[in-house]
Amino acid sequence: MTEPTPRRAPAGAAVLREDVTEAIRAAVFEELAAVGFARMSIEGIARRAGVGKTAVYRRWKSKLALVLDLVGAFAAQGLPAPASGSLYGDVRALLDVASHALRHPVASQVIPDLLVEAARQPEIAETVRAVLLDGQQGVMTRIVREAVARGELPTGTDPGRALDLVIGPLYWRLVVVRTPLPAGYVDGLARAAVAALTA
Repeated sequence: MTEPTPRRAPAGAAVLREDVTEAIRAAVFEELAAVGFARMSIEGIARRAGVGKTAVYRRWKSKLALVLDLVGAFAAQGLPAPASGSLYGDVRALLDVASHALRHPVASQVIPDLLVEAARQPEIAETVRAVLLDGQQGVMTRIVREAVARGELPTGTDPGRALDLVIGPLYWRLVVVRTPLPAGYVDGLARAAVAALTA
């Protein structure tokens, strides 16, 4: 009796290879840094990733969907919550993480471009807000809550205002003005922010 020939799985049921997906994700950041969102294309991404356009379209329907997915994934990861035991230590740690991220060669190109696109497209604005604000807002809420519990800040301190004071100057310097940070800038900013919050 002849053995039955195994049935092939339909093409649509093929499992997406994770190594290809990661190559595409890496290519997106490179393409964003090189040409910006407006000039970025699925063709360019595929070429950088060493795959065909269909490999990209099987995962994302458009370049907007692709970028929002990637940016949203970073938002979901969140920021590590500092736990130094002091308000200054926590503020300094948050500034250190933020300044390191904003000075990353790819981030320094991608973030300003996404902010421009966010002003034009509500979908991008919502996701960029999640990445640039909501994660940091959650961390600052914890920092304020613990500082209040230690008696370093008064009850009712607004975490939103605290985040503005702490991170605002850093974004201004690195994202808007785009000038290098002088030596001691982060330390001085941390001291100034704590002084303003405790005044």
